[in-house]
Amino acid sequence: MKTKKQIPDFLHLGQKLLYWYNINGRDLPFRKTKDPYKIWICEIIFQQTRIEKGMTHYHNFIERFPTVECLYKADVDEVLLYWKGLGYYSRAINLHKTSVIIVEKYKGIFPKNYSEILLLPGIGKYTAAAICSICYGENYPSIDGNFYRVLSRLLGDGFDISNHNSFQYFASLATKLMPIEESGKFNQAMMDLGATVCKVKNPNCKDCPFSNDCIAFLSDKIHSYPVKSKKTKIINEELEYYFIHHGQQLLIEQRDDKGIWKKLFQLPTDLPANFAMEIISSEKINHNLTHRRLSITIHEVQIDSAQTFVEINEWYQSKIISNNEISKYSFPKPLDKYLKTRLLPPKKD
Repeated sequence: MKTKKQIPDFLHLGQKLLYWYNINGRDLPFRKTKDPYKIWICEIIFQQTRIEKGMTHYHNFIERFPTVECLYKADVDEVLLYWKGLGYYSRAINLHKTSVIIVEKYKGIFPKNYSEILLLPGIGKYTAAAICSICYGENYPSIDGNFYRVLSRLLGDGFDISNHNSFQYFASLATKLMPIEESGKFNQAMMDLGATVCKVKNPNCKDCPFSNDCIAFLSDKIHSYPVKSKKTKIINEELEYYFIHHGQQLLIEQRDDKGIWKKLFQLPTDLPANFAMEIISSEKINHNLTHRRLSITIHEVQIDSAQTFVEINEWYQSKIISNNEISKYSFPKPLDKYLKTRLLPPKKD
């Protein structure tokens, strides 16, 4: 029978975690480098993406943009194209913005100071801590959902993670566990433990290095932690697009850098009143984002006259592309799927 017991010395827990990690840590390519550029890229990619899903994107991105100078020289639309499929496209835009700062302000050398790194676009406390700990050996814990979950369960700590002070609170706890001069390995160990063992659902407590120490496990309250009182409000949103095409061509336009799907390409969102155009079909698509439920309607409009098609494009100030060019542009996932289904030939078995 499991019984509650006293938590041992904090540092002992940290050493126990590192021992587990040395045996069970995942063999990931970016763990073989301390290049801050590659660590930065991997941390941004895997913020909102599972390792299994994002690994191919990471390899492709690094192959195309192997250095910060290569990223700096690239057009932002190409960066978005290589980000295609990862979502949260503002991350890709911020990567490009940061590359400009690093090249033009820091002469292509990634800054080493935590406070300076924190000022770069798209880099928060978690990413700055990861770079500083892994690349420079600084004792900054990379607090994310894994840290919240592991520490709150291990210590039976009911501190509300929706509290605005939660990052600082759990960073203080993590620092007590973090072995000196092992901060980078400690942060990666916590990530692996949270991702593979101390999972949100169905945690593998029997494989956990803390199974004899974890208050939540010993008191049968593993699913009571972490505590989160405030739930994010889900917004319902309706979107409407027009698939306007003539022959083997269609109209597209680029979104601005505000709202969702920043700088991605899309279909026109309205119809000009001064042209006689008939909707020949409509399709409804439901698509969920983290904090939004989208109800999307796509209307198909076929233009028979080449001259009218050109005039409509001038009215929109949009862009004419051929059907087989859609893969060269980054579209939001539901539009990308719609266009590929409608325009590209099916793959042969």
